[in-house]
Amino acid sequence: MTHPTTVRRFGVALAALTLATTACTSSGGEAETQSNSAAPEDTAPAELVITPDDGSEQLEPNSPIQVTAEHGVITDVQVDQVVPTEAGVEGGEAAEDPLEMTGRLSEDETEWTSDWALTPGAEVVVTATAANAAGEETELVHEFTTLPATPGMKLELASNFPTSGDTVGVGMPVVINFDLPVTNKEQVENSMEVTAEQDIDGAWNWVSDQMAVFRTEEYWEPYQNVTVDLHLAGVEASEGVYGARNYQIDFEVGRELIATQHVPDHEMDITIDGEHERTIEVSNGMGTTRAYTTTTGTHVFMERYRHLTMDSATLGVPADSPGGYRVDVQYAIRTSNSGEFIHEADYNPNIGSANTSHGCTNMRSEDARWMFENILMGDILDTTGTDRQIEWNNGWGYWEKSWDEWLEGSVTGEPQTTDGSGTPGSVFGETE
Repeated sequence: MTHPTTVRRFGVALAALTLATTACTSSGGEAETQSNSAAPEDTAPAELVITPDDGSEQLEPNSPIQVTAEHGVITDVQVDQVVPTEAGVEGGEAAEDPLEMTGRLSEDETEWTSDWALTPGAEVVVTATAANAAGEETELVHEFTTLPATPGMKLELASNFPTSGDTVGVGMPVVINFDLPVTNKEQVENSMEVTAEQDIDGAWNWVSDQMAVFRTEEYWEPYQNVTVDLHLAGVEASEGVYGARNYQIDFEVGRELIATQHVPDHEMDITIDGEHERTIEVSNGMGTTRAYTTTTGTHVFMERYRHLTMDSATLGVPADSPGGYRVDVQYAIRTSNSGEFIHEADYNPNIGSANTSHGCTNMRSEDARWMFENILMGDILDTTGTDRQIEWNNGWGYWEKSWDEWLEGSVTGEPQTTDGSGTPGSVFGETE
């Protein structure tokens, strides 16, 4: 699809228009006579119309703003939103919002439509400016209020990975957890925009009604900054439930670290930026049961622990039963939600020679510590050689889906390019 034009400032367009109206002047007699006989330019003042109407009250937050111009072109649209500090108190303070309102300008520059919904419970001021062919400006201001979100029915961000300031690996997904279920997934999906210094296609998938995940077609290019703008304010996530506010997440993609292991070989190879860095002897799952089989597939390193108690009871096997265990380990990094970690296991004499663990990847303390100190959340572990495949929704096993399968899992069905050109569709749903 063709992405909309984002409108912020219009000075350059107006300057071009002014130059065009003055380019026919000349000091030559014949040219001067032709200029004097030309039809006079249209100097009718530009006329503006803004929707919603001036003075409207308690509008639904997911109401779009629309501006149209006649006898001229739109040169600027500013949308200011103020949220009162307390109900019933006059005045207020500007909403603490990291994201400004942007909009789409038609090709002929006579229609402008807001990209995003409005903040619930806000006093909104829309200031639009248009200019006629002579460069004369007309300004129109509309003021109105939006319906506040009902307590207990405000969609907010419960958690996210990564968080602002994180440096992550090239396989890092963007994981968004909401505090309430989302039924209008398309509107919410279209409110979440990912931009990066290196352009790449990506798409959102819904792991559950409260969890959305963005994954790129290929791994991120290393050494770049990524921004996630969550334009949630005013989006109707489900009937009567509106996004409470906007969020912005900034993180950095670091170097490319890829770990690979073929389980029967009892070793793991580490490359950084394509160069071999380290070979580590390991012991993987004994494979006597499915639970004790290391999973094959593309894993993404998740959370890590300096100290961790490994307890088979979390897998439904009591520690005091046959095959059960409870052991304290160091330098543990999670690779799935089904209990798999890489970790120190100096108690295992078979590291480098046999697979005797309960499914985890055991290492000697020195190697486990190196991994703990050098692995980033989002780094990749590719494992082969077992008959148990990691599920796409087990931990961050999202790379188990092909790109076509991942794209099919998007509610919009279209990729979102990280070049800042916008999301695939509208946040307004049927109200637009």
